[in-house]
Amino acid sequence: MKTLGIGFVGAKYGARMHYENYKKLPQGLIEIRGICSRTPESAETLARDIGVSFATDNLDALLARKDIDVIDICTPPATHHEIAIRAAEAGKHIIMEKPLTGYFGEPGDQEPIGLHVPRARMRAGARKNAEAVRDAVRKNDVQFCYAENWVYSPTIAKMRNLIAASKGSILELRAEENHSGSTSEYNRQWKNTGGGALQRMGVHSVGACLHIKQWEGQQRTGRPIRPVSVIADVADLINTEASERAKKANAHKWINSNPIDVENWANVTIRFDDGSRATVLVSDAGLGGLNTRVTAFMTDGVIKANMTANDAVETYAVDPNAFGKEYFSGNLETKAGWNRPSCDEDWFRGFAQEIEDFVYAIRDNRAPFSGIDLAVDCVNVIYSAYLSAEEGRMVLLE
Repeated sequence: MKTLGIGFVGAKYGARMHYENYKKLPQGLIEIRGICSRTPESAETLARDIGVSFATDNLDALLARKDIDVIDICTPPATHHEIAIRAAEAGKHIIMEKPLTGYFGEPGDQEPIGLHVPRARMRAGARKNAEAVRDAVRKNDVQFCYAENWVYSPTIAKMRNLIAASKGSILELRAEENHSGSTSEYNRQWKNTGGGALQRMGVHSVGACLHIKQWEGQQRTGRPIRPVSVIADVADLINTEASERAKKANAHKWINSNPIDVENWANVTIRFDDGSRATVLVSDAGLGGLNTRVTAFMTDGVIKANMTANDAVETYAVDPNAFGKEYFSGNLETKAGWNRPSCDEDWFRGFAQEIEDFVYAIRDNRAPFSGIDLAVDCVNVIYSAYLSAEEGRMVLLE
């Protein structure tokens, strides 16, 4: 059985997280054979840390390697679609971190683009980028694995099993993610990320809702249930009178979010072709650590899937340093008081399962559970939501 050769594009957090989950696979299934990053120093650092001999800042050099079968894209969103197209044209299978793509500016755009470029133009540009990737994948007959970890989470898997066991229908899905914000300067600007909290975080909630409804449709009628419209509101809650008042009272120090031209809060309602709804609520200004949940309100029951803040382990400490540097959970402000440290966050959130599915899908020449169509649908829904929020109306999905 052939060992799949993996080439990383990107050498920071995403690549290291993927590497940790590749290590959990059976020995001989994959081998990391190359690292490409924006700078030679970054590529060489990761290569040295994980024991890879080939490091470069030249994407063509990585793509030319015949012993590399899969390109794992862990770069910032603004580079995703171009790298994916080049990888497909080189005949490489693709694993890509979310989101698929977006709108990141064009020559002549006034900056900061999030404050000046109409959302209708952004939507058209983002959809063009997304379809270009899908076309390249299909034309070159390569697998595209979309790293939407929520659909692989054991909690969502159990939700699917429970839905399948029932005879009811999902009338409403509610999905949310919130935490106290990113510390990255990069995430403050639209030109880097293609949006704010809705694009960077809400893509998980949107993807999970689209996936669950499509899956439900296949189970019940043999065809996917599709989204048909969205209505949305987005906001920058930091640059507000309320936030400024808190800053003057020195009661604002825990929130990291500090947008320049992106939103850090969004509320989106998705209407599906069976009349059901999904509500997505995301915030980059919510204290209490990382919170990720999906609830299915059905005609014959309610199912709640919680991917973080599980109570399998609970701690209490007066001193926030009582447990030293031991990891608790993402974006947690303090380890003082009562807390619920995750015993295996990668497993609960589906990272390990998605990597396993991707590798076996590529090896066995089958579609992954999360693929190009879900990735494109997420772009369509999110940018239609941005248009809805700007124009204050329902937007139909084309």
